[in-house]
Amino acid sequence: MFTRRSILAGSAASLLAAPALGAAPKKTALPKGFVAVKNGRLVLDGKPYRFTGANLWYGAWLGSPGATGDRERLKRELDRLKALGVTNLRVLGAGERSPAKAAVAPTFQEKPGVYDQDLLKGLDVLLAEMAARDMKAVIYVNNFWDWSGGMPAYLNWVGNGPWFQQGDPAHPWPEFPDYSGRFYGDEKANALFRRYLLGLVGRVNSVTGKAYRDDPTIMAWQLANEPRPGGTEAFGNKNLTTYYKWIREVSTIIKTLDPRHLVSTGSEGSMGCLHSEACVVEAHKPATIDYLTLHVWPNNWGWIDVKKQPATYADGEAKCREYVTRHIALARQLNKPLVIEEFGLIREDRSFVPGSAAADKDRFYKTIYGLALDDMKAGGPVAGTNFWAWNGEGRAQHPDAWFVHGDKSFVGDPPQEEQGLYGVFDSDASTKAVIAEHAAAVRAL
Repeated sequence: MFTRRSILAGSAASLLAAPALGAAPKKTALPKGFVAVKNGRLVLDGKPYRFTGANLWYGAWLGSPGATGDRERLKRELDRLKALGVTNLRVLGAGERSPAKAAVAPTFQEKPGVYDQDLLKGLDVLLAEMAARDMKAVIYVNNFWDWSGGMPAYLNWVGNGPWFQQGDPAHPWPEFPDYSGRFYGDEKANALFRRYLLGLVGRVNSVTGKAYRDDPTIMAWQLANEPRPGGTEAFGNKNLTTYYKWIREVSTIIKTLDPRHLVSTGSEGSMGCLHSEACVVEAHKPATIDYLTLHVWPNNWGWIDVKKQPATYADGEAKCREYVTRHIALARQLNKPLVIEEFGLIREDRSFVPGSAAADKDRFYKTIYGLALDDMKAGGPVAGTNFWAWNGEGRAQHPDAWFVHGDKSFVGDPPQEEQGLYGVFDSDASTKAVIAEHAAAVRAL
């Protein structure tokens, strides 16, 4: 539970006093079941840890005893994923009430310091159900984007504005990432964030009775979903020192509270780091950051044109191959593991309908899986992949496929996107077959 004692277990200042920021955490013997890093690779109980994973941001919402909950659906979804060979899930463990039209509600923090106990219990349920299926969780605790509140919500709470939502035509891109990037240097906003973080990492699971820090179901804590230093070079370059400091500080806080679990950034790679590989390297240098993360979004980045996908696919795929290869090289340079934790492509004709044609999407999945598997076979740093995202039996509830507050049929596509844009439905037979084939190949290594 979030209690006064757990929230105030130590002030941020005292936590930052020891160890030194970004310093290597004390080496402690890990109990069985904890994922660790050895010689630049992920290991589990002394053996290489390689996985096929998925994104399931809404898992705590399904596990909740409140209005959004559907524990039976949660069990069905986990069983479906397990049957495909998926053993690792990246899930959302935080969220802040946002005034954005396309945002999740309810969420973990309805007001500053006011926490939704049902969603916290939902996260407990999710972890308990994952443990029963021998799955590992990566829990991200903030968001650069406003669909779960995230950094913009914190800025709005402390009056660092004027606030505006992503996609507002009055604030064209890249104004939004420059705005969200203010978060790292706003001490008032970060005080609210750290208060939540301390309580979450110090939490005791209400279902299992096990402290989160003692739960091997958790593979890693993640600082945020796609934290960027900014959008423009003018703002971002000035913000880099603050950005790097924030990564060191927050990862140190987590490692001080919980030295057994891994910590990662949630970075997209150089596309989310001012197009700079040097930025990626510097952000992942601290010893308190255990592995690199990578996201691959050719539609969103304009590498594969959504209106001309067949004609632009080959060139876009080539860019994706180079992008992954370059980041594998960065991981080798840092001697740290790499997880390709988000990747996706739209279906033909930008369809959102379950079971619609997905030849390009399946080809793209095979490309990412092939790159990952080849590196695994070569003993390289790639440890696993998490496709974005699992829709399962969730379905869009409205003709235009947009999320509306009160919707409960959650899918992997967050409220900022049409419901079904990238996610994999339980009826997407061809894509599921690609996932299952890759999972079998990883198990056979």
